[in-house]
Amino acid sequence: MNQFTYTGTELELFSQAINWKKYIKHLLSEYIKGDVLEVGAGIGSNTRLFCSCQYSNWLCLEPDKKLFQILEYFISSLNMTNYCAWNGSISLLNKNQFFNSIVYIDVLEHINNDKEELIQASQHLKPNGKLIILSPAHQWLFTSFDAAIGHYRRYNKQTLQAIIPPNIEVIKIAYLDCVGLLASIGNKLILKQSQPTLKQIKIWDKFMVTISRKLDPLFGYRFGKSILLIGKNKIR
Repeated sequence: MNQFTYTGTELELFSQAINWKKYIKHLLSEYIKGDVLEVGAGIGSNTRLFCSCQYSNWLCLEPDKKLFQILEYFISSLNMTNYCAWNGSISLLNKNQFFNSIVYIDVLEHINNDKEELIQASQHLKPNGKLIILSPAHQWLFTSFDAAIGHYRRYNKQTLQAIIPPNIEVIKIAYLDCVGLLASIGNKLILKQSQPTLKQIKIWDKFMVTISRKLDPLFGYRFGKSILLIGKNKIR
């Protein structure tokens, strides 16, 4: 990810998904604290989402130069304290930089060597530090939209856990957005759109996400179009 140009166009589109963002914040806020590393911060939508968490220092990494420029400008408007953004990947970190939380939100699927990426990330976690991953679920849902925005893959529980480093204990793994899963299947089989429209995003966010937030826990988080993993550094 050192020399990286982002090919997607969906960041602005999905930044309009207010209910989805609130759902993710509800699930992740307790794990994001202390010294935080956000990998692949994009245009800062998730930085803004979590900036009210109890963090001490926040470092954003964004390898794409154009996105990085937007990120810097956007975050400056939030007046965040103890915040820093670097244009690059996790390889820029020195060996003495450690974090309580390392966050990959819709990022890992863009990285070719995802296993090596997580090995490097795990080496920068403090004892009991949390590794947080949110990614698209189910390779059988892979479409031209995934390919167009630079996804190498989608994950299921088995394939995601297979790349988790041995020093990381998986404490939570779940599928999210069971209703959205049905919409994704419909697009895969019937609509075959290369990218959703803003209207479709707003309908999904207003209705489907709201229903999924109620149904996901009832179904035991066994179904969904996204997958969430929380890992803990076992080194004490």
